[in-house]
Amino acid sequence: MSGRDTGRRLGAADLGEGLGERATLVQFSSAFCRPCRATRRILADVAGMVPGVAHVEIDAEEHLALVRELRVEKTPTVLVLDASGHVVRRAAGQPRRADVIAALGEAV
Repeated sequence: MSGRDTGRRLGAADLGEGLGERATLVQFSSAFCRPCRATRRILADVAGMVPGVAHVEIDAEEHLALVRELRVEKTPTVLVLDASGHVVRRAAGQPRRADVIAALGEAV
């Protein structure tokens, strides 16, 4: 996972769900995005393996204000949030499982 982004804090009001106890994997997706389906599986698997980590998927088309604010330019885009909701990593495109696990190391 690439870019670092520590300026924004997200919460349940932004995500439509609560944060994970230790970290949250936020995925911005769109309806006809094939890599989004694979990304969903990867993030759900990682969240299932690591206690206290949640996976939240957001439909980019239904949340345009948040997409614009966070400068999400393509789907999938993944944000890694720490326990307090600060964005600690972000990446566009389908991530590799190992990169997601490594990025979680910065958040927990």
